Amino acid sequence: MSQVKIFGLAKTLNPIKSRLSDAIHACIVDALAFPVDKRAHRFFPLDEADFYMPAGRSEAYLIIEIMMMTGRSVAAKKNLIRQIYTRLNAELSINETDIEICIIESAPENWAFRGQHGDEIKLNYAINV
Repeated sequence: MSQVKIFGLAKTLNPIKSRLSDAIHACIVDALAFPVDKRAHRFFPLDEADFYMPAGRSEAYLIIEIMMMTGRSVAAKKNLIRQIYTRLNAELSINETDIEICIIESAPENWAFRGQHGDEIKLNYAINV
Protein backbone atom coordinates (compact mmCIF):
# COMPACT_ATOMS: atom_id res chain seq x y z
CA MET A 1 0.00 0.00 0.00
CA SER A 2 1.20 3.50 -0.79
CA GLN A 3 -0.34 6.95 -0.50
CA VAL A 4 1.12 10.19 -1.82
CA LYS A 5 0.59 13.77 -0.64
CA ILE A 6 1.82 16.63 -2.81
CA PHE A 7 2.06 20.16 -1.39
CA GLY A 8 2.77 23.26 -3.47
CA LEU A 9 1.67 26.75 -4.37
CA ALA A 10 -1.87 26.63 -5.79
CA LYS A 11 -1.01 28.79 -8.78
CA THR A 12 1.73 26.42 -9.95
CA LEU A 13 0.40 23.11 -8.62
CA ASN A 14 -3.17 23.24 -9.93
CA PRO A 15 -2.30 23.43 -13.65
CA ILE A 16 0.03 20.40 -13.48
CA LYS A 17 -1.80 18.05 -11.06
CA SER A 18 -2.67 15.39 -13.60
CA ARG A 19 0.76 15.31 -15.24
CA LEU A 20 2.47 15.38 -11.85
CA SER A 21 0.35 12.49 -10.59
CA ASP A 22 1.08 10.47 -13.74
CA ALA A 23 4.82 11.07 -13.40
CA ILE A 24 5.01 10.20 -9.71
CA HIS A 25 2.84 7.13 -10.18
CA ALA A 26 5.01 5.87 -13.04
CA CYS A 27 8.03 6.09 -10.73
CA ILE A 28 6.24 4.17 -7.97
CA VAL A 29 5.10 1.48 -10.40
CA ASP A 30 8.62 1.06 -11.73
CA ALA A 31 10.71 1.40 -8.57
CA LEU A 32 8.40 -0.51 -6.21
CA ALA A 33 6.85 -2.99 -8.67
CA PHE A 34 3.50 -1.44 -7.75
CA PRO A 35 0.26 -2.26 -9.62
CA VAL A 36 -0.74 0.38 -12.15
CA ASP A 37 -4.32 0.50 -10.81
CA LYS A 38 -3.29 1.32 -7.21
CA ARG A 39 -3.00 5.10 -7.26
CA ALA A 40 -3.83 7.12 -4.15
CA HIS A 41 -2.64 10.73 -4.55
CA ARG A 42 -3.85 13.80 -2.70
CA PHE A 43 -2.96 17.36 -3.64
CA PHE A 44 -2.63 20.27 -1.25
CA PRO A 45 -2.57 23.51 -3.29
CA LEU A 46 -1.72 26.32 -0.90
CA ASP A 47 -1.87 30.10 -0.99
CA GLU A 48 1.45 31.90 -0.68
CA ALA A 49 0.50 32.97 2.86
CA ASP A 50 0.17 29.29 3.83
CA PHE A 51 3.30 27.86 2.21
CA TYR A 52 6.64 29.08 3.49
CA MET A 53 9.64 27.69 1.68
CA PRO A 54 13.40 27.70 2.16
CA ALA A 55 15.54 30.33 0.46
CA GLY A 56 16.61 29.54 -3.07
CA ARG A 57 13.37 27.81 -4.10
CA SER A 58 11.10 28.93 -6.91
CA GLU A 59 7.31 29.00 -7.19
CA ALA A 60 7.55 25.42 -8.50
CA TYR A 61 8.67 24.19 -5.05
CA LEU A 62 6.98 20.92 -4.03
CA ILE A 63 6.92 18.74 -0.94
CA ILE A 64 6.11 15.12 -1.73
CA GLU A 65 5.26 12.74 1.13
CA ILE A 66 5.00 9.05 0.29
CA MET A 67 3.41 6.86 2.96
CA MET A 68 3.93 3.13 2.58
CA MET A 69 4.05 -0.11 4.47
CA THR A 70 7.46 -1.12 5.73
CA GLY A 71 9.28 -3.77 3.75
CA ARG A 72 10.83 -2.02 0.77
CA SER A 73 14.61 -2.21 0.54
CA VAL A 74 16.82 0.85 0.91
CA ALA A 75 17.85 0.36 -2.74
CA ALA A 76 14.20 0.39 -3.89
CA LYS A 77 13.43 3.57 -1.95
CA LYS A 78 16.54 5.34 -3.24
CA ASN A 79 15.65 4.27 -6.78
CA LEU A 80 12.16 5.71 -6.31
CA ILE A 81 13.54 9.04 -5.13
CA ARG A 82 16.06 9.22 -7.99
CA GLN A 83 13.33 8.43 -10.51
CA ILE A 84 11.05 11.15 -9.14
CA TYR A 85 13.78 13.79 -9.40
CA THR A 86 14.69 12.69 -12.93
CA ARG A 87 11.14 12.37 -14.26
CA LEU A 88 9.79 15.60 -12.77
CA ASN A 89 12.72 17.49 -14.25
CA ALA A 90 12.42 15.82 -17.68
CA GLU A 91 8.63 15.90 -17.99
CA LEU A 92 7.64 19.03 -16.05
CA SER A 93 10.89 21.04 -16.00
CA ILE A 94 10.89 21.14 -12.20
CA ASN A 95 14.41 21.71 -10.90
CA GLU A 96 15.72 19.24 -8.31
CA THR A 97 16.21 22.09 -5.83
CA ASP A 98 12.44 22.64 -5.95
CA ILE A 99 11.54 19.07 -4.93
CA GLU A 100 11.63 17.69 -1.40
CA ILE A 101 10.62 14.07 -0.84
CA CYS A 102 9.95 12.21 2.38
CA ILE A 103 9.12 8.51 2.56
CA ILE A 104 7.13 7.69 5.68
CA GLU A 105 6.85 4.01 6.55
CA SER A 106 4.44 2.28 8.86
CA ALA A 107 4.08 -1.39 9.81
CA PRO A 108 1.36 -3.29 7.91
CA GLU A 109 -0.68 -3.77 11.10
CA ASN A 110 -1.08 0.02 11.27
CA TRP A 111 -2.87 0.09 7.90
CA ALA A 112 -6.46 -0.85 7.11
CA PHE A 113 -8.18 -0.90 3.73
CA ARG A 114 -10.98 -2.80 2.01
CA GLY A 115 -12.29 -3.67 5.50
CA GLN A 116 -9.17 -5.53 6.58
CA HIS A 117 -5.94 -4.93 8.47
CA GLY A 118 -2.86 -4.43 6.32
CA ASP A 119 -1.04 -7.37 7.90
CA GLU A 120 -3.97 -9.72 7.23
CA ILE A 121 -5.01 -8.78 3.70
CA LYS A 122 -3.72 -10.73 0.72
CA LEU A 123 -2.20 -8.26 -1.73
CA ASN A 124 -1.70 -8.84 -5.44
CA TYR A 125 1.77 -7.29 -5.27
CA ALA A 126 4.90 -7.71 -3.15
CA ILE A 127 5.86 -5.33 -0.37
CA ASN A 128 9.38 -6.69 0.06
CA VAL A 129 11.06 -5.35 -3.08
